[in-house]
Amino acid sequence: MERRVVITGLGAVTPIGNSVEEFWQGIKDGRCGIEKITLFNTEEFKVKLAAEVKNFNPEDYFDKREAKRLDRYSQFAIVAARELMKDANLQVDKINPERFGVAVSSGIGGFATIEEQKKILIEKGPDRVSPMIIPMAILNMAAGNISIEVGAKGESFSMTTACASGTHTIGECYRIIKHGYQELMIAGGTEASITPLGISGFTNIKALSTIQDKTRASIPFDKERNGFVMGEGAGVILLEELEHAIQRGAKIYAEIVGYGVTSDSYHITSPAPEGEGGARAMKNAIEEAGITPEKIDYINAHGTSTHLNDICETMAVKKAFGSAAKNVMMSSTKGNTGHLLGAAGAIEAIACIKALEDGFVPATIGYRVPDEECDLDIVPNYGRKQNIKYVMSNSLGFGGHNSSIIMKKYKMEG
Repeated sequence: MERRVVITGLGAVTPIGNSVEEFWQGIKDGRCGIEKITLFNTEEFKVKLAAEVKNFNPEDYFDKREAKRLDRYSQFAIVAARELMKDANLQVDKINPERFGVAVSSGIGGFATIEEQKKILIEKGPDRVSPMIIPMAILNMAAGNISIEVGAKGESFSMTTACASGTHTIGECYRIIKHGYQELMIAGGTEASITPLGISGFTNIKALSTIQDKTRASIPFDKERNGFVMGEGAGVILLEELEHAIQRGAKIYAEIVGYGVTSDSYHITSPAPEGEGGARAMKNAIEEAGITPEKIDYINAHGTSTHLNDICETMAVKKAFGSAAKNVMMSSTKGNTGHLLGAAGAIEAIACIKALEDGFVPATIGYRVPDEECDLDIVPNYGRKQNIKYVMSNSLGFGGHNSSIIMKKYKMEG
C-alpha cells in the first residue's frame, strides 16, 4: 500500500540567512545575497561576484580539530541538519533508527579540499598531502557525517545529478517512504564551490555572469540576463510517513504528493529544444499528484538567469501546463541566493514549503527588462500575499537531468 509522506522539519544555511527563518525573511524582504567574493582574491578573474554564506565561523559549530576535518560543504550540511532535528523535535531514542535514513547530495562535494591539497602536492610533495583529503572530499560524506551526527541507521546515500541533485534527492526519498522502505528521511543538498577552480571552470564554459553590479548579475527571465551567479549553502527537509508523524505528535508543514524525473538525452550543458525533458518531468509529477495543471498555484522555477535555461523552462511550462500556464505564478529565487548548484533544489523546496505555510509567493527580484520569450507571470520584484494550496519546484541539471516535485497544504483527509 502506498503511504502518504509529509514534511516535519527544516534546516538551512544560505547566502541570505543561516537559519530557515532568516532565509525565509530574506526572501520575503527581497534581499539579495550576492556580494564581492571574499573567499579568494579575484584580481585575475573575470567574475567578481558570488552569493557566499555570511558570518559563518566553523568554530562556532565545531571544535577546532573537527572543523579542520570537515570540508565547508559538509559543515553547512551538518549545521542545517542540527537545525532540522531541533525543528522536528525528533528524538532518535524514541523511534527505530534503522527506519531513519539520510540522503544529502552535492553537485561537486569537497572541491575546496581537493584544490587546497593539490596545491600542497605540487609545492611540498606527496608526503605532505593530508590523509583526510578523501573523507573530506568525497560526495557521500555530507550524508555520512549527518547520519553519524543524528544516529540515523537506515539508508544513507548521496546522489549527483548536477543542479538537479537537491530536488532529485527529495523526490527519491519521497518514493522510499511512500513504498515503505523507511519511515523518515533527511533529504536535501549542500554545496561549497566558490573556489578559484570552480569559478574558473564555470566562467570558461560561459555559464557565469561577469556583471559587477550585484543588482544586475542574477536576473532570471530578464532580457539582459547573461549568466548565473554561484551560490553556496545547504538545505535539508525531514520527510516522514504520515502515521509515524501523527503518532509522535510532529508539526506537519506540508505534504509531498508528486515527483517527476526525466533525462533530455540531448546535450551535456544545453537543455533539450523547447524544454521537452523538463516538460515531461512536470507532467509526470502532476500525474502522480492526481491533479490537473490548473491546481498548481505557484512554481519555483529553476530560473538560473542564463539565456537558454529561462527560455526553455518557460517553453517547458507552457508545454506541460497548456492553457493553465498563463495563470500560474512562477518565480525564481536565484536573484536572492545565486545558484547553489546541487543544493539549489533543497533551499528552493524550503521556500515552497514556507510559501504554503505563510501564504506568500516569492518574487523574482532584480527584474527590469521584459523578455517577450519569457512571458509567464514571474511575480516581478515584489512577493504576493496569497493563499496557495499546491506548489511545484523544478530543477534542471547539466547532463540533461530534470526533476520536479509537488507539495501541497496538509490536510488530514488528504
